[in-house]
Amino acid sequence: MLLHAELTDTIIGAAIEVHRELGPGLLESVYGVCLGHELQLRGIQFQREVPLSARYKGLNLDCGYRIDLLVESSVLLELKSVE
Repeated sequence: MLLHAELTDTIIGAAIEVHRELGPGLLESVYGVCLGHELQLRGIQFQREVPLSARYKGLNLDCGYRIDLLVESSVLLELKSVE
């Protein structure tokens, strides 16, 4: 298991690699699949589209939140892309 700083460095490196290969302007879903593949190539465990529930004063809210990528069960990634 990687230390937190090593893990985040690896994630950032993987994201940069994806951006170098694909360039800008694609859909977030494309970057998400490619980043997942890049993490897998680097031996990093992750999950895509993990459901996330919200709570308010004891009430469970099923708001449809999803974590784009959950890396090594410790780092949440919310992917964004722009034109």
